[in-house]
Amino acid sequence: GPPEGRGVCIREFRAAEQEAARRIFYDGIMERIPNTAFRGLRQHPRTQLLYALLAALCFAVTRSLLLTCLVPAGLLGLRYYYSRKVILAYLECALHTDMADIEQYYMKPPGSCFWVAVLDGNVVGIVAARGHEEDNTVELLRMSVDSRFRGKGIAKALGRKVLEFALVHNYSAVVLGTTAVKVAAHKLYESLGFRHMGASDRYVLPGMTHSLAERLFFQVRYHRYRLQLREE
Repeated sequence: GPPEGRGVCIREFRAAEQEAARRIFYDGIMERIPNTAFRGLRQHPRTQLLYALLAALCFAVTRSLLLTCLVPAGLLGLRYYYSRKVILAYLECALHTDMADIEQYYMKPPGSCFWVAVLDGNVVGIVAARGHEEDNTVELLRMSVDSRFRGKGIAKALGRKVLEFALVHNYSAVVLGTTAVKVAAHKLYESLGFRHMGASDRYVLPGMTHSLAERLFFQVRYHRYRLQLREE
């Protein structure tokens, strides 16, 4: 691949870049709607089985192939609707908390920081670090790269910045949690040296109501990663 992050400068966030950073975050989260609704279904065989049973039931009752073929389309439509509903609620929450004032949330407190990737004067990527004093770890979060500039090693350069921050501030590990469906995201964390610590289907996103319909049409798998820097 191309050299990592060539021509890209990773530097600390400046207050004037608030809107640009929010836009990159927003776009990155919006991509998760179709990814979770459609691509994410592959990771949930029990849900696939349930949908197949519903289609079979429809055929048994109606004896109509046409109606039976409409069942998967309807189910995918409902998946899209519920993914959109939950993810927009999550986005709303983030845009009104830390992403509402990056300066205040990440630049002011010691142990936290926020960086931007700048290419030709434009912000094309973001990442944040938040220190957790109780277990001496740094959490990597809010990582996103503008879709037009992917495949240039920008995400990897952003990740390295967080690792560097953790080393300089004597943290013992870097941790992250992700509900990403795309393989590329997981490959990136592994290439940075993170170890997959496990996954859970019981994760609650802000915006989830746990209604029966939501459980049928929205599933998310939460993965935890850890990079041990030094033994405590």
